[in-house]
Amino acid sequence: MGLDLTPKKQPKTKFGFREYIKPTPKLMRKLGDGLLAMSTMISSSAIMTDHKWVALSSLLVGAIGKFMTNLFSEE
Repeated sequence: MGLDLTPKKQPKTKFGFREYIKPTPKLMRKLGDGLLAMSTMISSSAIMTDHKWVALSSLLVGAIGKFMTNLFSEE
């Protein structure tokens, strides 16, 4: 019933197109979802204030960022 102080091996993160169908690490999912949520809020407020270039660029950054997080996997 002692405390286990042995260091745990961290899984190695891989990146590439072959990793797209594999499960995405939790940290990358959180990063991608946060990026997509922020870009959606920025885009919607930019549309309301008629700043179309800000809305389009924010939407593109969020979509590309979310897609890129799917390219990460763990061994």
